[in-house]
Amino acid sequence: MWQRSVCVGLLALALGYLCLLSPELCPSALRQLSASLLGGLRGARSLEARVVAAWQEAIVRPGRPWARVAVGVNACVDVVLSGVRLLEALGLEPGDGRNHLVLNSQQDLKEAFAHFMGRGAAAERFFSDAESFQRIARVAAEHPGAQLYVGGNAALIGQKLATNPDLKILLCGPVGPKLHELLDDNVVVPPESMQERDEFHLILEYQAGEEWGQVRAPNANRFIFSHDLSNGALNMLEVFVSSLDEFQPDLVVLSGLHMMEGQSKEMRHRRLLEAVASISDIPTDIPIHLELASMTDQDFMSNIVHQQVLPLVNSIGLNEQELLFLTQSASGPHASLPAWGGVPDVGTVSDILFWLLKEHGKAARRASDLTRVHFHTLAYHILATVDGYWGNQVAAVAAGARAAGTQACATDTIDTGKVLLKAPLEFVTSQLEAPAKVSFNPDEPVVRWHREGISFHFTPVLVCKDPVRTVGLGDTISAEGLLYSEAYPQ
Repeated sequence: MWQRSVCVGLLALALGYLCLLSPELCPSALRQLSASLLGGLRGARSLEARVVAAWQEAIVRPGRPWARVAVGVNACVDVVLSGVRLLEALGLEPGDGRNHLVLNSQQDLKEAFAHFMGRGAAAERFFSDAESFQRIARVAAEHPGAQLYVGGNAALIGQKLATNPDLKILLCGPVGPKLHELLDDNVVVPPESMQERDEFHLILEYQAGEEWGQVRAPNANRFIFSHDLSNGALNMLEVFVSSLDEFQPDLVVLSGLHMMEGQSKEMRHRRLLEAVASISDIPTDIPIHLELASMTDQDFMSNIVHQQVLPLVNSIGLNEQELLFLTQSASGPHASLPAWGGVPDVGTVSDILFWLLKEHGKAARRASDLTRVHFHTLAYHILATVDGYWGNQVAAVAAGARAAGTQACATDTIDTGKVLLKAPLEFVTSQLEAPAKVSFNPDEPVVRWHREGISFHFTPVLVCKDPVRTVGLGDTISAEGLLYSEAYPQ
């Protein structure tokens, strides 16, 4: 350090001597020296520190912030613990992984957990046997490492938004006594939404590099399962919609459609039609955000995309698994891709987002309100919006990425020593059209491009090296992105 100080002192002496001999050269020399020193200081900072500093400048509040947000309709208590420790407590031996769309036994649970842990991928499944699930839930809740949290996408988004004291939050969902106790005081729950018993979801977490038998997790993630009948039938949807007249929200956030996959095909079809009718009753001047989650039934997803829910909402949030499943279900671009290989390719993701808004979003010839998609994956986020409908999206995408880094590491602000920049430093903006090639600049971490009336905002995520808690990360990201977004009046 002292060597640098000596060098700076010698440079200052030399500059003083130059100014004495040639005063006309002094201003130019000062500018060059300042630029050189600042460049050296910037170079000495890590990429992560430069991204954080640039985010701080970019994240500004919207001109017209939300005042009242209504959130529904899935809510539960999450029992969070190590997946490997629970399976060991259940006496299950490591073995080969295998995907199961529905879990019918502990053997199915073991195989499905190993399958997704080996891929480092998030997944959510319905456990069909109520009695067996209750036994597993008891073991999980009594495990020394278990923790109980607010759960369910809607409740998690509501809880996150409620940390802003300027916001009033309405939450509709099956709220039992334990969940009500865990909720923020700023969250209003209608009396009709209360029930005697809580719904429990088991969240089996694993860390990057963790091993179970021959399975090794490439990154941290979680596997979720439940036997949840209240959320599965969307029991609180009608209560939710009927509560909006009195609450008068500026924004509606809807989630829980994925929970219906545990129902029979006939009941699911009927309930989806009823859900569409209820959502249609929400006044059209109130923006609706739909948070998607892990799904396995392509017909069900196709119905949501083509003629059921998607045309009724203004915004959606989803991750890489859900985006790929969506394009496979609706025969979109890159539908033949069986799975992502590592970090999802930015150009491929961009193509699917463009198709989603161009073919299923708002247009003069189409009865659809969809104008915004918030895509999040471990290494980066993209916000895609139809021009003219949303503002402050630079701040929104940066705020969502910042929230991912703080929640995963359980810190109030990003600790640059605990995170890594894993986003690609070079990428193309499309794999189908003539692409632009982007070289990432950490001092300008939000990259923007346009394509036929659709704007894209990309920013990296600073990935936590040793994540404390991954569950609910997508919900936190979407909530933060919405908090900083502004919907233009139409």
